[in-house]
Formats: sequence, C-alpha cells, structure tokens
Amino acid sequence: MQFPESWLREFCNPPITTQALADMLTMAGLEVEELRAVAPPFSKVLVGQICEVAPHPNAERLRVCQVDVGEFGGKPGEHRLLNIVCGAPNARAGIKVPCAVVGAVLPPVNGKPLEIGLGNLRGVSSEGMLCSSKELGINEEQGGLLELDQDAVIGEDIRTHLSLDDTIFTLKLTPNLAHCLSVYGVARELSALSGSPLKPLPSSAEFKNTSALASKSGSDFVDVDIQANDLCGRFSGRVLKGLSIHGPTPRWIVQRLERCGQRSVSPLVDISNYVMFECGQPTHIFDRDKIEGGLLVRFAKEGETLKLLSGNTVTLSQDVGVIADKNGVESLAGIMGGDSSAVGDQTKNIYVEAAFWWPQKIAGRSRRFNFSTEAGHRFERGVDPELTLYAVNRITDLVLSVCSTQDCEIGQIFDVCPNIPKRMPVKLRVARAVKVIGMPISKDQMSEALSRLGLGVQELEGGKVLEVTPPSYRFDIQIEEDLIEEVARVIGFDHLPSTPPIAPVTPRLRPELERAPYALRRQVALLGYTETINFSFVKEEWERDLVGNKDPIKLLNPIAAPMSVMRSSLLGSVLEVLKFNLDRKATRIHIFEVGRVFKKDPSVEDSNKDVAGINQPLRLAGLLYGPRSPLQWGTDERICDFFDAKADIEALFASIDLEFIPLLDINVQGNKSDAVLKAGQPQDLSALVAQNYPYKAFHPGRSAWVMKSQQVIGLVGELHPRHRQTWSLPLAPILFELDWDALIEGALPKVRAISKFQTVERDVAVVVQEGVSHQDLMQAIYSSEHQGLICGATLFDIYRPKSAQLSEPEAPPAGTISVGQKSLAVRLFLSSDQATLEEVQIESTINSVLKSLEERLGAKLRT
Repeated sequence: MQFPESWLREFCNPPITTQALADMLTMAGLEVEELRAVAPPFSKVLVGQICEVAPHPNAERLRVCQVDVGEFGGKPGEHRLLNIVCGAPNARAGIKVPCAVVGAVLPPVNGKPLEIGLGNLRGVSSEGMLCSSKELGINEEQGGLLELDQDAVIGEDIRTHLSLDDTIFTLKLTPNLAHCLSVYGVARELSALSGSPLKPLPSSAEFKNTSALASKSGSDFVDVDIQANDLCGRFSGRVLKGLSIHGPTPRWIVQRLERCGQRSVSPLVDISNYVMFECGQPTHIFDRDKIEGGLLVRFAKEGETLKLLSGNTVTLSQDVGVIADKNGVESLAGIMGGDSSAVGDQTKNIYVEAAFWWPQKIAGRSRRFNFSTEAGHRFERGVDPELTLYAVNRITDLVLSVCSTQDCEIGQIFDVCPNIPKRMPVKLRVARAVKVIGMPISKDQMSEALSRLGLGVQELEGGKVLEVTPPSYRFDIQIEEDLIEEVARVIGFDHLPSTPPIAPVTPRLRPELERAPYALRRQVALLGYTETINFSFVKEEWERDLVGNKDPIKLLNPIAAPMSVMRSSLLGSVLEVLKFNLDRKATRIHIFEVGRVFKKDPSVEDSNKDVAGINQPLRLAGLLYGPRSPLQWGTDERICDFFDAKADIEALFASIDLEFIPLLDINVQGNKSDAVLKAGQPQDLSALVAQNYPYKAFHPGRSAWVMKSQQVIGLVGELHPRHRQTWSLPLAPILFELDWDALIEGALPKVRAISKFQTVERDVAVVVQEGVSHQDLMQAIYSSEHQGLICGATLFDIYRPKSAQLSEPEAPPAGTISVGQKSLAVRLFLSSDQATLEEVQIESTINSVLKSLEERLGAKLRT
C-alpha cells in the first residue's frame, strides 16, 4: 500500500521527521518498504500562463507562445512575458502550465540533468520550456503539457503549487494488518504509537454539500434482499438522481489517487476509489437506470456468467457471492462490478453501495479468475462493518460537490444488518505477557498500550487478568498471543532487552565425512554456475509432463493460479529461469538451484522435521545452455554437451567413483515399469520410477542415471526433444538433478606414497562391439589379474571405419574391424612401489589386461 505523507498528517501529525515517522511505523510492524519524493529534484520551474499562441513561421508542428511567468526576472509588480517555442498539441491561450525558465535544471534524461538555456528553434528564439508531467518526473503520461488549475498563482514555484516535495510511503503489510489498508487506518496506528491526537473522520452533519441539498430528498430507492447471511453481513445503499458526470475530477482528488498508485478514470470511479483509500471501505456505484427491480444478494448458480468491468467474462460456481437483479448477475460480491450496470457517459442516476462481506467467502475467489482487485484484497482480510454508512455519506457529499445539478435528488439510505460479526472478549494474563515479552511490564502499562489502540480493557481477578474487547475493525485479535503482540508493538520492539539464553548453546560438530552446504554451493559456483532461487509452487502441467507425477500435492489456497502444486522436481524451475533469460536475449546460461522437492510417501511419519505422508528431500539441479565458455580469442566457441555436465558432476564428487548408466525408454503403467536393460546393469529400474526422478524430461539416448555405491542419486542429460519444442528452445539444454544428501556425504582422503621408480607406458588397441562404453572398458582393465601394477589407464583414440569399408562379403580376419565394431586405443601406466618393473612383469600385466578384456567384453587385439 502507498500513500502521500501529507494525507497521513492531515489525520495525525506528530512532531517528528519523515524518517523518524517511517522508523516508528516499521518498528511497530508496518514495514515501510520505500520512501520517495513525488518528483525528483529540479529547479526554476514556475507556474506560467499562456497569453498568446501563434504559428511558427518555419515549422508546421511548432507554435510560438507568449507566457506570463509573473515577476520573475523583472521589476517588482511587473509581469514578464517570455517568448517560448512549443510543440505540444494542447498548447493554447489561457491555460496555466509549468514553465522552466532560463537556468532551470530538469530531471535527468539518459542519466544527465537537462539544463534550460536560451534557444533558437528554426530561426525563432525560445526563452524557456513548457513542461509535461513526464518531463518533471511526476509520472509517465505523455499527453502534452501539464495543465494546472486556473486558481494557480502565476509565478509560484511549481514544487510548492503541486506539493512535489511530499513523500510517498510504501508499506509492506502482513495479512493481519487489514485495519491499516487505508490512510486513516495508518493514522490511527500512528496516533497510538506517538501519542499525538487523531483527527476523526467527518460525521454526517459535517457534509456540507449533502446538507445543502437535504430539501431535495427523493423517494426512489432500491430494494435489497439478502438471501445469504453468511456472505453479506451488512448492506447500505442510496440513490442519487439528476447528476452530470461530464466534468473533470477535482485535481486534489486526482493528485491523491495518483500518489496512492491509482490512475484517474472518471469522477464517479475516482470518488469511490478515494473513499476506499481514505477509510478502507470499498464501494461500488451502479447505474440506477440499468437495475431492473431490486437487488438480490446470493451465491451464484452453477454455470452463470458475468461480463466484468475489465471486459473479461467469467463463469461462476456455487461458492462465489454475487449481487443480481431480475435479469441476472450484476456484480461479483466484494471483488468487481459487472459491465451491464456500469456507469457511463450517459449516466444521470446512480446507486451507491457499501457492504460488509464475510472474509472467508471472498478469500481466493479473485485468484480463481486470474486477477486481483483493491476491493477483494481488503474484503478477504476483513473490513470494518461500521464503515458502510460513513462511506455512502462521504461518497454522496463528494459526488454532489462535483456532479450536482439543479434537478439533483438524494434518496434515503437503505441499511440492513442481518449478520454483523460479534467481537468476543479476549483475556490477557499479565504474568504470561511478561514472560513471553521477556521484560518487566506492569499491568498499567499494558492497559495503557491496549487503550491507545482503541481496545476496551477491563481488569479481572484483582488486576491479574485484563479482558479486552476488540473494536469492529480488528479482525486479527482472537487469542491471548494477539494481545501480547499488540502490547509489544506499542511499547516498542526496540525497547526489548537483549537477554542471553539461559540454557547453554552447544554447536553441533559436523561429521568429518560430511561437507558443509555453503562450501558445496561455492564449489558449484566456482564451476561457472549462477545460483537461482524459485518458489516451491509450480504449474501442475510441469509435474505431469516433466516428472510424470499424476498426483502432485495440491495447495488449498495457491497464491496464483499457475502455482497450484508443490514441485517434486527442480527441473521445471530452472527451465523457467532459462526461458526468462532467453526472452531477454541471453545466449550463455549456466545456473543451479538447491531446494526441496515434495512427494507423497505414506511411510513418512510426523516429526519436528517432517510432515506425515510427505517426503521432502533436498536436491541440486543444474542447467547448461549455449557456449561452454564465454566468448574469447584464445578458444573456439563450443556448445555444451552431455560430457560437460558429466565432468562437472564428477568434479563435485571429487575422489568418489560414480557410475553413469544410460537412460533407457521406460513405460510406466500404474505402479509397474517395463525397462529393457543391458546385461550386467545393477538393478531393476522400477525402483527408479518409485523414487520419482524426472526421467521423462530427458532425451532417452543422450542421458544417464547417476549412481554412487550401487544407489541411484540422480539424472544427467539432454532435455527431451518434445519438451524442447514445448518450451520453444533454439538449443537443447543439458540438465542434471542430484540428491543433496549424496553430495554432502564426502570421503576421507587416502594417503598414498608416490613411487620412486620409473613408470612404464604401454599402448593397447582392441576391437570391441559398438555398444561397449568407456566405463565398461575401464572396469575390465582394472579387474585384470595383475591390476596392482596398473596405476592409470587413459583412452586416447576411437576409430570407426568408413561406411565403404563396412560392407564385406566374408567374415573379416581376427583383429580387423567389421560392421558394428570400433577400435579403442588405451595407454596403460604401470608402476611398482618395490622395484623397477622387468619386461616379464610388464608382458604378464599386458596379457592379463587383454585376457580380461576378451572375457568381459569379447575384445580382440587389433592387428
């Protein structure tokens, strides 16, 4: 919520600075998120009046204006006319506008302040500049010159005339502070905190315009039938007839609305919004002539539709409150009015409505239709039911001041209260409050603090208990802890003593095998990844398409329609970040996220860390897209591939050996899975499906399971082409998702002496089947009989014959390459800690390696 400081100080004006006022509100729980001036600094801009306008002799779109700026630069009592060339379409004689005189400094353009000097435009001298609101930094409107009221004093500084040194407060309010969603509500809190008097809202007798037309009371009224008492607790309304709404909204109303972040629409809409920001009561104004019969307050019928003021048509369900007439639904209760009864240019008669809607019947309805409104935001948190009459009277008085005519008639107020909420007393134990707050506070101090907030206080049990009756606008006070919070807020959180804990604090020693989470995050960042943080709420289609999760955990009250379920994978989140950056022309994106995923698991029991039936493992997800390295002269640009991500994963696990099992096509039906497995793979993939890893997101031929100690700990590979097309990605990103606990679990370093004897190198080339992988090759080498002498092995060449050589009529000789085979060349490093190797030992080791390769892989020595 935002509002100007000047409006707040009209109701409560403590003798403190703006910053001190902001600090006071923040320490009381009304966090001031931003303080900013209405307009940025500028100087020498005055109120000027255009006296004469003539065409520019050398430019069709320019005009030469004679502008009166008062006594500036002239003799006392003598007005001076400036010759100014202007191209604004609304420049005309008689209007008053901001005029920047020679020497003025306007807000920066492209980062540089704009200095006004003597100019010459197409042969005509110009002694200044006439300004728009955008050029003064007030707003972004570009509709020509900013036209001022005719009562503006010529020559007055524009900052003084428009109160541009006023400060705009932006508050970040928690849901329990609904009573502060208005300027008067904030002023009420400020009065309680500072002790300064609060100016009350005007009473009905103080509305001068209403009193002046009291003799013209009309007999017209709208009958209202409330059929749903659990939806509407109070309904007030009045008919006003014979209005003229073609005039402009008074500038002071427009100005305050703009400084509350609301643009001006029309006099009636502006007045309704003004009263809402002033007192917190949303209202709605109907065109009286478009209401057929009376109004009916009820719940919608299933399938009913309504065209809203926004132009959207929504389909309603039975739990949505509406206001209807005999022709159908006219308004969404407490959210937005309908188009069929909206006021327009031809409106002469209106019906002003103010109601109390029960919060639980409004909450979540607007988000269901993918929009939110200021009215809905307030009603779903609770609005004072005592404000309806004030709001109707206040709107009546303002409408009459702007739109009244000689034929104006004022109807009697219709007010019915079928179900106003009752405020039940809440008891506060003095001793309990002292214990919770943590500082000695007397009963009198508590009673004074609560009384300043407008809470009725009575002493019980000899002053040991205070019974508090909340006022009608406090929906958040229901239990004893609410009162304790109020006492602490008024006394001041900054006055709470810094008390050390009584119990000894013993830090938990991290096991030697466990890596620190911060260090692990830093290690990922050092690999070139940037960390992202995303919501745990995601789109339901992500769970269905990427993870294959047909039954995700759904939120009862999602903050937005596209964020309706809890994620069981991080991949959707990092893909969304990728798409966001690609839409903004990024070309190289390396990102990671550490976060929890949420999966249904009946075996999980309730504890201080877990929720029964929900497994919440922590995972690390990463994404590589575009070039592997930033653009530079020393290396050629290369697009990331599977092996880049694989190398990064191996770097994260340091000396721990990992296995990468190729991802195969898995078809899941019910709770069963069918997988075509290669011989020798360690486990049935049905267990992998049960772990809910997002294998459906990966390309089946360019991805792999990541295994550690025969346990699956994640997936790595290229995004599936189907998802790449869905997300409209020019290149296929490389993704991985790993179990965080497996990453945290490290390994103790093993000390090994370096041999002082010379290492022997031998190259071996073998012919194997095309399906043999590097991992298969290394496992066979290190499983040989004399593996103790092998201190290293490196694959340095892969050879496949050209296609012309593959068509052979007869079986090729042993050791040559045929169809479906390849040649792998390996360099073996042999060494011993005891002595220099002899040729017999070397030959024996090589023969042992060849034997193991033949037995395990069917390899033949290449000739």
